[in-house]
Amino acid sequence: MRWLYTLLAALALPFASLVVLWRGLRERAYWRGWGERFGRGTPLAGAGQGLWVHAVSVGEVQAAASLVAALRAEWPALPLVVTSATPAGRARAREAFGASAGAGAGAGVDARYAPYDLPWTLRAALRRFRPALLLIMETELWPNLLNECARARVPVLIASARLSARSAARWAQFRSLLQPAMSTVVTVAAQSAADAQRFESLGVPGARIRVCGNIKFDRTPGMQVRQRGQALRSHYAAARPLWVAGSTHPGEDRAALAAHAALRTKHADALLVLAPRHRPRFDEVAALLEESGLIWMRHSAAAGAAASISVLLLDTIGELENFYAASDVAFVGGSLVPIGGHNLLEPAALGVATLTGPHQRNAPDIARLLDESGGLQFVADGAGLGAALIRLLGDDALRARRAAAAQATVAANRGTLEKVLALVRERVARPPAGLP
Repeated sequence: MRWLYTLLAALALPFASLVVLWRGLRERAYWRGWGERFGRGTPLAGAGQGLWVHAVSVGEVQAAASLVAALRAEWPALPLVVTSATPAGRARAREAFGASAGAGAGAGVDARYAPYDLPWTLRAALRRFRPALLLIMETELWPNLLNECARARVPVLIASARLSARSAARWAQFRSLLQPAMSTVVTVAAQSAADAQRFESLGVPGARIRVCGNIKFDRTPGMQVRQRGQALRSHYAAARPLWVAGSTHPGEDRAALAAHAALRTKHADALLVLAPRHRPRFDEVAALLEESGLIWMRHSAAAGAAASISVLLLDTIGELENFYAASDVAFVGGSLVPIGGHNLLEPAALGVATLTGPHQRNAPDIARLLDESGGLQFVADGAGLGAALIRLLGDDALRARRAAAAQATVAANRGTLEKVLALVRERVARPPAGLP
């Protein structure tokens, strides 16, 4: 089965390369670091083995922030590389961790593209990274990556691991793809007991599974985030309501604009910060704003005062959290449409009243905990979003209670990071034999 998977992946490689070339016409970041996708690049700086953190996209990079900081603090001399599959993830890693792409000697953290899931690209990457441990964030099960780590006797720790019932059922049909790695080198730090059971059903021995919780709770917004939020608030909305529609997908932008229209019947000066999830959609949403007739501008072009605008298009990467810190209310997208929801903890940890849609497949436990505490409100569509905004922005006491409940829920669920670090210590203290 694995040979068939590898053959199909190899046959798909030319098409994947064409996709990268095509996307690079619009976003040149796709063309940078091309060789990294094939395991090429300079070896990691430093002698001996290091640590490899795989965070496939922006969301996983954000989730890995507290872990990477702790790894660097505890093992400052070990080479450390963070890999992502997308330009946005790679760029976010460079910004968040002070990393550089293909960094040379003396760099603390290296940020690179993840190699394609093919044996020869992975072996090349393993030779350059020399990992004592591979840490995979959340849910990325790449069959050849796991197999090559087993072959090279590199232990794998899936941190803050989650696996939906749907994904577990799908993988169960191809269980042999994940062998022998699941039974030999993989350890799981699961988010919940249900996640633990699903990983065990795929072959991970129960003795190598721990229920540790969700590491996203351990990410504490720094003072710089709050300071940037204050600066953004002063610039855009010093004396008027500001709300954020973050990580939106097609269909949600129109819902946010409909909600904003309803809100403006009560708060005519309100400002919406509209933040599409993916960079390629910036121009698409800009065209939608042109059609709307609203006064709007791009954040990337907002050099002067912006008191007259009704909508700000957040067309940069890595600044959404700063705008959450500036906001009165936050809506987290990927949830009015069946995407599965995005990170509710960013606004919650900042003490911001948070709204979201019903689709929460990606992190149902987080949504449940916030909902049970009163720190989260679900809305079904643009009309419901508008009604919730009117109520929250018209009732300061209610908004403050929701914000405090959300922040308290985050604080009460911290502690996963230390449990994951304990598992890392067991494995880094006993590094595996050298690569064959």
